[in-house]
Amino acid sequence: MPGRHHGVNRIQSFAPVAAPDAHTLILGSMPGQASLAAGQYYAHPRNLFWPILGTIFEAPLPDLPYAERLGVLQQHRVALWDVLHSCERRGSLDSAIAESSIQPNNFAEFFRKHPGIVRVLFNGSLAESTFRRHVQPQLPACALRCIRLPSTSPAHAALDFNAKLARWREALSA
Repeated sequence: MPGRHHGVNRIQSFAPVAAPDAHTLILGSMPGQASLAAGQYYAHPRNLFWPILGTIFEAPLPDLPYAERLGVLQQHRVALWDVLHSCERRGSLDSAIAESSIQPNNFAEFFRKHPGIVRVLFNGSLAESTFRRHVQPQLPACALRCIRLPSTSPAHAALDFNAKLARWREALSA
């Protein structure tokens, strides 16, 4: 590939996880290397996503098999996806995503298939800024409630578990 730098890979996100009656969509930016290798959302052992949602939903999510974790989310009408369909990135950090390589997921189709979605929760600032820059201008005007939350990534250590939990709990109960 012309212009390709050593160690930079074109990566692709996962399909969305969403029950037809979902009302909340949680969006990350792009799975990290551990998640891509495992084929699972939020697979890094130090990512706080599953512990936080497990606490909120009163379910032992980190200890459940992956398919059961996804089932708990669907029972709570929570969908899971990433803003980006594909991009070029060196390593796992959002800051390493090459802006010129960004290809967003097809949100027009997703929202058409999931008309009950009224709230979008962004797992970190890049998910929000990328959605607002690359996706929102292509969508018809709608009344989605969009909330940026602190990233559950171990790279985002500015807030501890309890501080992140409080913000996520508030957003999911609003």
